[in-house]
Amino acid sequence: MQKRTLGNSGLEVSALGLGCMGLSFGLGPATEKSEAIRLIRAAVERGVTFFDTAEVYGPYINEEVVGEALAPFRKDVIIATKFGFEPNSSDGGKWNALNSKPDHIRAVVEASLKRLQTDVIDLFYQHRVDQHTPIEDTAGAVKDLIQAGKVKHFGLSEAGANTIRRAHAVQSVTALQSEYSLFWREPEESVLPTLEELGIGFVPFSPLGRGFLTGSIHKDTTFAPGDIRSTLPRYNGEARDANQAIVELVTRFAEQKRAKSSQVALAWLLAQKPWIVPIPGTTKLSRLEENLGGVTLQLSREEILSLNDASAAITIQGNRYSEANQKMIDR
Repeated sequence: MQKRTLGNSGLEVSALGLGCMGLSFGLGPATEKSEAIRLIRAAVERGVTFFDTAEVYGPYINEEVVGEALAPFRKDVIIATKFGFEPNSSDGGKWNALNSKPDHIRAVVEASLKRLQTDVIDLFYQHRVDQHTPIEDTAGAVKDLIQAGKVKHFGLSEAGANTIRRAHAVQSVTALQSEYSLFWREPEESVLPTLEELGIGFVPFSPLGRGFLTGSIHKDTTFAPGDIRSTLPRYNGEARDANQAIVELVTRFAEQKRAKSSQVALAWLLAQKPWIVPIPGTTKLSRLEENLGGVTLQLSREEILSLNDASAAITIQGNRYSEANQKMIDR
């Protein structure tokens, strides 16, 4: 497995990580615990060293699964988790309230350490920017945790360029995690240039468009209960039909390369910058192995430019999130 370093931080990880959310949350019923552990350990056996989770996935369950699965390999892997959500008492206890106050962060890190069966969190992300808490206070709280030896690196998720700069001035940001793929290229406008300037790594989630770029979602697809894609505008109705254009583009390239669509999408991402580390998720061993093939698939400069131009000419229909969740995205 090839390795990459996230920005100037010195944090070295496998070129492809594993997003573990879908094993417990967001894609319908949770994967049976023993099967989830087996998949995570299969990733380790294949050279993956970078694993992504969060307290809100489940909630809590995903951290517990990841902690148990990786306990035998702890010294050889990098675990990233997140803080920033809490149950919303005014909305029936749903985890849709933001809280990045220092006292909340301190409580979350202690609970996450226990669930992850570890003494230190390698990469601790703010899950969403809390507009009611100055980012300087949040970054300062994580800085204290780093000095206390409970966290090694600080990360942000779905943060805009200005927030990244403000946080980085207080505590060096190792990585930004946000959606980025041929299906969503907005980070190229201001975020990627900011990361490059500041020496911050980029960890794209949903690098396969939540499965859309693989061609597995079509007009007859019915999402399982609990699958968040059923609530996302771009995966429904006329938007789903219109967005097949990007799938057809990736499929054509894959056929020319005698590769899988997922491999082309991941190879394109990896070719953008040497400090980009995608974290595709899956619940199936076959998909895990297929995704790993994207690390070794070589795209020529001409092929990359062709994909850039062709995908830019396609207007993606529908928002990434529901209206309420869209408001949580920092710009």
